[in-house]
Amino acid sequence: MKEWYDAIEEAQSVERLEEIRISVFGKKGILAEGFAKMKSASDEEKAQIAKSLNTHKNALTNELVLKKMRLQTLELEAAMKAEAIDVSLYSASSQAGALHPVMETMDRIVEYFTAMNFAVKTGNMVEDDFNNFEALNLPKHHPARDMQDTFYFKDEMLLRTHTSPVQIRTMMQNKPPIRMIAPGSVFRRDYDITHTPMFHQVEGLLVDKEGKVSFANLKFILEDFLKYMFGDVEVRFRPSFFPFTEPSAEVDISCVFCKGDGCRVCSKTGWLEVLGCGIVDQNVFEAVNYENVSGYAFGLGVERFTMLIHKIGDLRSLFEGDIKLLEQFQ
Repeated sequence: MKEWYDAIEEAQSVERLEEIRISVFGKKGILAEGFAKMKSASDEEKAQIAKSLNTHKNALTNELVLKKMRLQTLELEAAMKAEAIDVSLYSASSQAGALHPVMETMDRIVEYFTAMNFAVKTGNMVEDDFNNFEALNLPKHHPARDMQDTFYFKDEMLLRTHTSPVQIRTMMQNKPPIRMIAPGSVFRRDYDITHTPMFHQVEGLLVDKEGKVSFANLKFILEDFLKYMFGDVEVRFRPSFFPFTEPSAEVDISCVFCKGDGCRVCSKTGWLEVLGCGIVDQNVFEAVNYENVSGYAFGLGVERFTMLIHKIGDLRSLFEGDIKLLEQFQ
């Protein structure tokens, strides 16, 4: 039997082990021949032969199993080594990733204001009525609430319609001076070519002692910011209405498509509305228990900026995950 143990040890493949197994355990194998010889042996010899054959049977079985496991492990290691990929190698066929255009625009906006020493604040997406409306000079049944078609839960809880609640919470937790922006997702029940139920805003707030903040300060920083985002554009301020600022203004830039000559995008006016702003209403400061302060605030839609910068015609396409569209921004 020794030669079979040696054969198992010397086997270099699973296929060779299978040949040995058949030679030992097959119907015509050595074990079958050994048991066949027992017919002509005496009872005493039969017992010894059976004991010896069963011992070798168990031992050879264990040797085959262990050797097969070792060979399979070696074969697996060899296959893994042969199929290994060096991920550090350059591949001309590999695709480079890129930020989503909305996030890329958001980052540019945040970079500008952080460079101007504005802190970045975030807050809850689920808000209460006080922080989202009442503290912003929008009491119940105020007609201006209709400007923001809201997703409501129970107990006056809602999905925030703007990031202004972050400003309210920041003022309630901190004393002035405050210099902050609040970027994030907001939610309104709109869905068309220029509106989606979820979009992104960046709102800004600056508060200091009374008399230290004026509309001139607001005008300067917004003009500088818009030229940073859009290049050499003209900027104008139009009187408007927002419950939380007084005076209030809409801010326009000269059309980036027609350079102010008038086209379909700007409705032949040569101007594009990009954000709203104003001096913070004193009722807002009273709601957060601020006294003898002044400040300005502004807010913009990130998707609006993205569409103008990249000349995207339909806001909804930014949320469809179309790889053909997104590949253009790599």
